[in-house]
Amino acid sequence: MAYVGSYLWQLRQAVGSDLILMPGAMVALLDQDRRVLMTKRADDGTWCLPAGAAERGGSFAQTAIKELAEETGIKVKERDLVPFGSLSEADSHTIHYPSGDVTHCFALLFLAKCWSGELKLDPDEVIEARFADIDSPPGPLHSPAAHALAQLREFLTSGEFQLR
Repeated sequence: MAYVGSYLWQLRQAVGSDLILMPGAMVALLDQDRRVLMTKRADDGTWCLPAGAAERGGSFAQTAIKELAEETGIKVKERDLVPFGSLSEADSHTIHYPSGDVTHCFALLFLAKCWSGELKLDPDEVIEARFADIDSPPGPLHSPAAHALAQLREFLTSGEFQLR
């Protein structure tokens, strides 16, 4: 869904740029070579994982599926999403947008190894995408993506859900 008309946009009409607490989801799409799909944001040029805010009536999994498809054209099924961590601490997931808006996001992080479709980027959100080594992603990294990649590395080593 485009930003205009979204639930977050509706909240912004009421509170302006003030801090908003927002649930959402992020997806780490891994290929057979253990590389992760990274996207370059259109708004600030940083690299991140496909992610976005929940809409009314949506779940974390539905948000992950929807955002991945909207931003990259890639489709994943709910059964193929593996929750591996969360971002909730203000210091790691408060986003200051170029517009002046501030959002403290609470995101469930999903790993997906099975998907369908070809890359078809939404130019309003993503200006480039590529698979990159988890240990040497392109930069500059969007701060939440850096935290999510650290959690992904730990999850792939330990198998334990990463709560932060």
